[in-house]
Amino acid sequence: MAELSGALQIEPEKCTGCKQCELACSWIQTGTFQPSKSVIRVHVFDEQASFAPYACLQCSEAWCMKACPVNAIAVDDQTGAKIVIDEVCVGCKLCVIACPFGTIFFDKGSDKATKCDLCAGDPACARACPTGAISVAGVDPGAWLVDFGKKVDSAYRVAVDGLTDGVGSEGEGAR
Repeated sequence: MAELSGALQIEPEKCTGCKQCELACSWIQTGTFQPSKSVIRVHVFDEQASFAPYACLQCSEAWCMKACPVNAIAVDDQTGAKIVIDEVCVGCKLCVIACPFGTIFFDKGSDKATKCDLCAGDPACARACPTGAISVAGVDPGAWLVDFGKKVDSAYRVAVDGLTDGVGSEGEGAR
C-alpha cells in the first residue's frame, strides 16, 4: 500500500466562506459549476460566524474501504488517496454510512459513491482558495479537528447554556 504523499491541510481560521473551493472541485470532478456535486464542503458555524472546509481526510483507518463489499475503494499508487473505482462500485452506500466524518457522498446521477481523490495530486480546491485555508501537506490532515472542535464546543456551550467551564449547574455534563 502506498504511503500518503499528501492530504488536504485545512486551516479554518483562514476560511472566509467564499466557497471557491466547492466551485473548483465541482468543475474538476464533474465539468459543471455545481457545488452540490463538490466533494469538499464548507460548513458554517453560526454561533461563531466562522467557516470550515471539510473533505475526505484520507484516513489510515479508512472505514469506507473496510465497509465496501465489492472493494470499490482503493489506494491510488501515485497520491496515496483513497479513490472510488466507478466500474466496481455497486452504489450500496455502505461506505457513505461507514465514514465517521461524512465526507463520502452518493451521486444520484451515477448511482455511485464519490469522494475526494486529491485531483490526482493537484487539488483544485487548494489552488482556488484565495486565503490559503486549504493546502496540500504530508501531515496528519485531521490534526486541526481537535483544537477547532474544542473551540466550537466551547462557543456552543457559552451560547446555549452560558457555561464557561464545560460543567453545568447539576455537575459534569449537565445542560
